[in-house]
Amino acid sequence: MIKQKIDYYASHDKMYVASDCIVFGFDEGELKLLIFKRRVEPDKGDWSLIGSFLELDEDDDTASRRVLKQITGLDNVFLEPLKTYTNVNRDKGSRCISIAKYALIRIDAYDKELVEKHGAFWYRLHDLPDLTLDHSVMVKDALEELKRKAKYQPIGFKLLPEKFTIPQMQNLYEAIFQRSMDAGNFRKKVLSLKVLEKLDEKDKTNSKRGAFLYKFNSKNYQKLLNSGYNFEI
Repeated sequence: MIKQKIDYYASHDKMYVASDCIVFGFDEGELKLLIFKRRVEPDKGDWSLIGSFLELDEDDDTASRRVLKQITGLDNVFLEPLKTYTNVNRDKGSRCISIAKYALIRIDAYDKELVEKHGAFWYRLHDLPDLTLDHSVMVKDALEELKRKAKYQPIGFKLLPEKFTIPQMQNLYEAIFQRSMDAGNFRKKVLSLKVLEKLDEKDKTNSKRGAFLYKFNSKNYQKLLNSGYNFEI
């Protein structure tokens, strides 16, 4: 008797793999999220995170960056792994796992026409509409991870404009941690980190006297990081 050759791969069910991006931005003192309306069934027209199925020739990082490039026009986006979501019933369309990442974008740097073309919008976190599938869970998890990371690493600078004031920086960290901070203590703490470079320019948007502008000194940060410096804010 001739034994029939069994194709191990063909004998197993197939599933889809998606890449979903939780895209944070910061504007007008508010932490915001970039979302758009789902274009496929099920739940077509519902609000969704920025995402796509992985192509056969892509890894998850390539897929994430492809989608972000398509929507925002940006190549060099701060992108960090979050979690993989594998709940059997998470997608009514088919068995699908999602590899989620969170991205930080300077809200003045992206291609606004591209965002509008794809029907994407920035929503304040407090005003978010209901999201499709388990995307609300992803947002909650991403915010917790952002808080954890921002406490020990100055990733907040990825959300600020290139030049910023100390009050603007404080507004950002208050938005991330969702609590008020004492202005004097915050200024003292961030200046003690020795990663800010004071400029000879002022922002006079809110007062005639104005507030000095600063830049993030990445070289000094890297030196201190290598030395084991604690950046806790």
